[in-house]
Amino acid sequence: MRLLTFFVLVFAGISAFGQKATVSGTVTDEKGKSLPRATVFNKNDRREAISCDDEGRYSLEVTAGTVNIVYSFTGSKPVEITFDAAPGEQIFKDAKIKLGTDIGQADIITEGDRTKPLTRLEPKVYSRIPSTRGTIEDLLLQAPVNFTSELSSSYNVRGGNFDENLVYVNGIQVYRPFLVRAGQQEGLSFPNPDMVNNIYFSAGGFEAKYGDRMSSVLDIQYRTPTEYAGSVTASMLGTSLQFEGINKKGNFTHNSGFRYRNNSYVIGSLDEQGDYNPNYLDFQTFMTWKKSAYSQWSYNFLGNVSRNRYNFIPQTRETDVGNINEALRLTVFFNGQERTGFDTYFGAFSAARATENSRMQFIASAFQTFEFETFDILGAYSLDELERDLGSDEFGEVLTNRGVGAFLDHARNELEATVLNFTHTGFSILPNDNVLEWGVKYQYENIYDKLSEWNYVDSAGFSSPHPQDSIGYQVPSLQPDQQIILRDVIKGENDVVSSRVTAYVQNTWSAETEEGHEWNFNVGLRGNYWSFNNEFVGGPRAHMSYKPRWIKYESADGDTLIRRDIIFNLAGGLYYQPAFYREMRGITGEVNPDIQAQRSIHVVAGIDYLFEAFNRPFKLVTEVYYKDYSNLIPYEVENVRLRYYGENLANGYATGADVMLNGEFIKGIQSWLRVSFLKTEEDLTNDFYYERFNDEGNLIIPGFTLNDDAVDSNLVEPGFIPRPTDQRLSFSMLFQDEMKRWPEYKVLVSIFYGTGLPYGPPSFERYLDVLRTSAYRRVDIGFSRELVVKPAEERNKFKWMKEGYVALEVFNILGVNNTISQTWIEDVNGRQYAIPNFLTGRRLNLKVAFKF
Repeated sequence: MRLLTFFVLVFAGISAFGQKATVSGTVTDEKGKSLPRATVFNKNDRREAISCDDEGRYSLEVTAGTVNIVYSFTGSKPVEITFDAAPGEQIFKDAKIKLGTDIGQADIITEGDRTKPLTRLEPKVYSRIPSTRGTIEDLLLQAPVNFTSELSSSYNVRGGNFDENLVYVNGIQVYRPFLVRAGQQEGLSFPNPDMVNNIYFSAGGFEAKYGDRMSSVLDIQYRTPTEYAGSVTASMLGTSLQFEGINKKGNFTHNSGFRYRNNSYVIGSLDEQGDYNPNYLDFQTFMTWKKSAYSQWSYNFLGNVSRNRYNFIPQTRETDVGNINEALRLTVFFNGQERTGFDTYFGAFSAARATENSRMQFIASAFQTFEFETFDILGAYSLDELERDLGSDEFGEVLTNRGVGAFLDHARNELEATVLNFTHTGFSILPNDNVLEWGVKYQYENIYDKLSEWNYVDSAGFSSPHPQDSIGYQVPSLQPDQQIILRDVIKGENDVVSSRVTAYVQNTWSAETEEGHEWNFNVGLRGNYWSFNNEFVGGPRAHMSYKPRWIKYESADGDTLIRRDIIFNLAGGLYYQPAFYREMRGITGEVNPDIQAQRSIHVVAGIDYLFEAFNRPFKLVTEVYYKDYSNLIPYEVENVRLRYYGENLANGYATGADVMLNGEFIKGIQSWLRVSFLKTEEDLTNDFYYERFNDEGNLIIPGFTLNDDAVDSNLVEPGFIPRPTDQRLSFSMLFQDEMKRWPEYKVLVSIFYGTGLPYGPPSFERYLDVLRTSAYRRVDIGFSRELVVKPAEERNKFKWMKEGYVALEVFNILGVNNTISQTWIEDVNGRQYAIPNFLTGRRLNLKVAFKF
């Protein structure tokens, strides 16, 4: 009933109206150090809000009368000052904020710049989210993002796949390993959540300063320390250590983190039983230095070393599928092993010069990855039909055998990649508060890839596919009657060296009408040149916001008014995505030298509304969008691996709507709710197939039709079919609560629901991928108890501890069998069965964390 009430009460918020006074001052921490970009706003009128400059100074015009000024800083408890202001009066007020981790009302009101196509995500809640990932991507449940696996940090945004997303750390684009084919291999994503200060996310219509991808931007900024501090987290899945500090002069800081993770406890709940041994190690450091506090030049270094190992010796698998009409059991006995490894190295050095009205930055970065994937897995399977009679004593037992067979999966894949970047960015504040931004980047890529991968299937003593079939790969040096046909063969050795040059320029300005209506504009232009195919692409991007001064009087005397705090946003542009290595590599491993950039035209319209309900603050954001695609590169999804066709074969579209609500569902505690609707399809050019009919006029279905002698055929052109990311409805929620009498006891519930995704048989015929998986449903819950309740001065022990907690987490508390992919089994009649590969089951996790 509360949720229904929140959606009904969409107009609220009381403010006062009168003449103006001016309040000025400085915002600092407890030690007197300035807090740049702290937020100052009038609680009585949220229109009256600004951010402090780099020295923590502010000057704010307020409505005369009783004024309630709130000072807030990211992740800290806001400070409120109340005083009276006369018309035209100049008032000086300084404020001190205690740096901490409280999440209060101010975080909702000041959540990012509402006039930009970026949303600020709250990073402090990360450590409390119960999740098997343990990566920064868990926070994206606050945003319009869809996940397909709790083991992978990859995510889909508005019809795009993960390769269409941009991820930045301190303004530098970061990458993930190339050879990942399953979530359990993936390990840790690049960003270290313990080192993060700010996170911004855009689901489309982003500015020209962001790179050349078609879906989204995740912009992460690491924290610059102001004191010595650190944190330690340990659980049944791993541990992390973070420490930061500043020297006595205040001109050198460091922020470093170490992470270790082992998911064997969680992935041991998969149907495929065996000896799992995944180990993921990661170390990062972010250092800053400037000659003195008054120096215009500052220097930063960001470094990362990561080592991921995944070793697996499978033993058995037993999966039951079906319903009361048809129940099947797949039993597999394995022999062999898999060994996968990713070693990545990253370093970036930047120098920046800042003046009162401008800033210039120069960045040099290097990324290197060494990856290998080797496996030989022999499996012998039996597909059985189960007894479905509820009254039978053998209900659920094997009734009859549908087929037996064996398969052999083989791979010896190696990849080495080096990516070098040299970047210059800057901005300048021009007259009339125009902000001009520009940037240019040169990128060098050297990728060496050696592929050797195939699969052999023996169904009931017969090789599949059969020698007379037109598909497959014949092993050389064998006579026609001795052919061994391998399926899904990938052979190749590619060495791709290329360079890219990108540049952008954009301008931001604002205007206000005499009635108080505010307009904000951002217009930019971006270009990209790639030496691999000598292609130049680019185009405009723009964003506009309108904040009306909508007022209505509540009483006849006109003394009381209500202002609706609402912003209308409109964004769009031309977004090209030149191919990276995976997109240009085809199904069989060859690289297409004629590959072209994919293109998307974005149109995004939205409403951002701040309101109060039950004397609590809330924020409602609603967006509708349409994306027109051309020159698409189709792909197939295998678990989390994307296998591209390596050619520009399709056009398509994506359209939908997102509704996001966050606020104090429970007084003083934030929660987030999101509902999304999506439809995305693509039309492959020149794709067609034939329907064949027998002499009885019946459609011939291989494996099912007994009379399979074709006498007639019909040409079929499939037209638009769902893209692999076509998840029509999705819902996510992060809900926090605490016990009223004992607030140190807390709970956080993470919920995600997504309707089924398209899939089809492993024939690489896109028109067949119109089946749907079951819906993805997952609920994780974490119960925690605060270890630090009293202030340090009131404690006899552990005065060094700023905060801490112990938590009991329940993963997949409902025990739902979610599907990530299918294993296709064929019987002697050629009939194929899709056996789902289920994700992880219910697991308990104990976690302890503290900050010092």
